[in-house]
Amino acid sequence: MSPPRRPGAASRRSTRAVSVRPAAGGALSRRSFGRSVAAAALPLAAGPAAAPAAAELAGARAAAWRPRFILSSALYGTFPLAEILPEVRKTGADMIDLWPRPHGSQREEIDAVGVEQAAALLAAAGVKLGGIACYKPGPFNLAGEFAVAKRLAAESPVLVTTAPGDGGLEGAALVTAIERFLEKLGPSLAAAEETGGVIAIENHSKSLLQSPEGIRRFAELAQSDHLGVALAPHHLPQDAELIAGLARELGPRLKFVYAQQHGKGSKEKLPKADELLQLPGRGPLDFRPLLRALAALNFTGPVEIFMHPVPRGEPILPSVAEITAEVNRAREHLLAACGG
Repeated sequence: MSPPRRPGAASRRSTRAVSVRPAAGGALSRRSFGRSVAAAALPLAAGPAAAPAAAELAGARAAAWRPRFILSSALYGTFPLAEILPEVRKTGADMIDLWPRPHGSQREEIDAVGVEQAAALLAAAGVKLGGIACYKPGPFNLAGEFAVAKRLAAESPVLVTTAPGDGGLEGAALVTAIERFLEKLGPSLAAAEETGGVIAIENHSKSLLQSPEGIRRFAELAQSDHLGVALAPHHLPQDAELIAGLARELGPRLKFVYAQQHGKGSKEKLPKADELLQLPGRGPLDFRPLLRALAALNFTGPVEIFMHPVPRGEPILPSVAEITAEVNRAREHLLAACGG
C-alpha cells in the first residue's frame, strides 16, 4: 500500500465563517498574522536585551523536553489488563490508552470486571488512565466514555476519535462540513469540559481531517481548550518537514501524537518485519523534525508509540515481553532523536 501523496495547492477561497491558515509558504490568515506579530513584539516590548535571554530560555527548555509517553493496550492485542498494566512503567510511561475491539479488548474488559476492580488494577500497577480510543462509539457519543474515565480517576483523559465526512472536500465546502461537525459535537464537548477531559480528532483517512488543509481548517474553527487534533503521521504524506510544520501550526490545538509512520501500510497482511516498519526507527520516516517541533511547543500531551497489525486484534508480537521490548526499542529511538 503506497503512502498518501502530498497534496497539491489547496483552494484558497475565503469564507465568511473563518479566515484559515493556508499551506506552509502561503499568506497568513489574519488570526495567524496577529499571533505572529504579538509573539514577535513581546521581546521587543521588553527591550533589546530581552530577546537573546528569551531565546536562550526557549532553547534550554526545548533541549530538556522529552515526550510524555502513553502505552497503547492495542499493541498487546487481547492480552488482559492484569498482564498489560505491569508493563506500562517498563516502557517509560505512566498512562494506559484503552482500546476496544477490533483492535484490542481492554475497554470491554472494564465493563466485564467492573469499574471498581479495574480501578484497583490500575492503582496496584501505579498506572493512570490517560485515554480511551473512541473510534467505535464515534465523536457524538462520548459522554458515557468520559463518565467511565472519571470513575477510573483519570485526571485529564484524552479520547481520540474521528470526524466522519468527505475527506476530498476543499475550501468553503470543507469549512461548512467542519462547522456542521462541530455543532453536532456539542454534547460530547460539554462532557469533556465538565470532566476536565479532551477530545482529540485524528487526521484519519476518509475523514474531514484526512488532508493538511482539513487539519488546518479544523484547528482554526475549534475554539475549546478541550478539543483539538490527534496528529497521526501514518495517515499523512511521509514528509518529515510537512508533519513537523503541521505540529507547529496546530500549537495548543495539538492534543495527542501517534508515533507511527506509514511504512509499507497496515491494510494487507505482510511479513512481520514489514509490519513493524510502522514503528519509529524501523521505517524510513525521520522523526527528528517532529520532535523538534514538539519540543519548541513544550508539548505536554500524550505521545503514543503505535502500529496496526493485520488482522486487527492480534498482538504485534507473540509475547507480552517481546511487545514491551519492541516498544522500548522505538522509545529509545525517539529519545535519541530528541537530541538530533
